[in-house]
Amino acid sequence: MPNSTTRRRSLALGRIKARLRVSTFAAIERICIKDLKRRPEPNMSQPVLEVIYEDNHLLAVVKPAGLATMGLGDGRQTLLTVAKDYIKQRYQKPGNVYLGVVSRLDAPVTGVVLLARTSKSARRLTEQFRKRTVDKTYWAIVEGIVDPAQAECSDWIGPDKRHRRMWIVGPTAPGAKQAQLEYRRVDTLKKHTSFLEIKLHTGRKHQIRLQLADREHPVLGDRKYGSHRPWPAGIALHARRLEIAHPVRGTPLVLEAPLPKAWLDFGVRL
Repeated sequence: MPNSTTRRRSLALGRIKARLRVSTFAAIERICIKDLKRRPEPNMSQPVLEVIYEDNHLLAVVKPAGLATMGLGDGRQTLLTVAKDYIKQRYQKPGNVYLGVVSRLDAPVTGVVLLARTSKSARRLTEQFRKRTVDKTYWAIVEGIVDPAQAECSDWIGPDKRHRRMWIVGPTAPGAKQAQLEYRRVDTLKKHTSFLEIKLHTGRKHQIRLQLADREHPVLGDRKYGSHRPWPAGIALHARRLEIAHPVRGTPLVLEAPLPKAWLDFGVRL
């Protein structure tokens, strides 16, 4: 029979082992929880691609607000990656899918974006844009009552890379490019705003946003260019229509993007 001293040592050793087991389990649990926190959550919000027109040569789609057209790294989604996934799944294409971005929109802007499904179509469509034979129509809701109700705007604009925006500059400023558009006021809306239709003659970065803001009529929601009015998603600028010649058949093709619901809720009537 073990004496009392031996029994006390055995009980103490048992308590130490029990504490070690609890500590070990707690440490493992902390490691597992820490590990789980570090793991990135899977992206379950794959945007649904809204297709306007599709054939063997072209793909025209509607870009939602907040989705970049292209150019993001780190595996982040863009309209281009979503469109490639769509083509890959729809046509069961193995490997890489070719899509050339022919027109692009700023991330907060909605509307029609044109993609080429072949390099030949991409070259021919790019040439149309270069020669300015493409008719580009945008819709915008801006602050204030625009007067005159119809006008042409011509400015020289240049980049501010530090702040990722554009400015009105002189024609001799570094990087200056001429920006031209014309607009007409379609309607006046609630909250002292105007609904404009814009014909874009050049395709400069942030052109519409800057030129309208410079005339004290910023696009609703566009804080970068001075708007103080909120907008539900992105900004109230919509690429409504592109009119092109089909790159293979040569026939006229009108590509029109439906309005987001926020526009109808704001009072725009078609």
